Amino acid sequence: MTDSWNNLGLLLHDGARLLRKRFERRAESLGLSSAQWRLLAITLREGRVTQARLSERMEVEPISVSRLVDRMEQAGWVARQTDPSDRRVRVIVPTAQALAAHAEIRALLDEVLDEALSGFSGAERIQIAGLLNRLIANLGEAGAEPVAEPTAAQPPAVR
Repeated sequence: MTDSWNNLGLLLHDGARLLRKRFERRAESLGLSSAQWRLLAITLREGRVTQARLSERMEVEPISVSRLVDRMEQAGWVARQTDPSDRRVRVIVPTAQALAAHAEIRALLDEVLDEALSGFSGAERIQIAGLLNRLIANLGEAGAEPVAEPTAAQPPAVR
């Protein structure tokens, strides 16, 4: 096997880290920390999410998520609501402020992805997205939802 194959895990980690750092620099204008924009991205994607699920998805301790939600709630990005199916459970939902910023966040992410995929053809972009979707499906992590299969008319959004 080649060195690249043996280092696949490191390559994936480094690629994700560099994408995250580049996005963080571009998103500074929103005043969100890395952890805050990750939490916001999850709530925007899922709409309603428990703190336990946030903790799992963010790979941080529940108390850390609770403190983060406290700060984001005070800043107007998210709100806690009672789950209609179980009044004992509180869910985190994005606020109107978060929904309004969603387009700006997506535009920033698109800029970063365009930069990262610079020099890749449309077919290569489709192939990368498809392969990463298959990798995620093979690992079968709960909650890891592959993005829709891209087409030539719609370049992939590798998110």
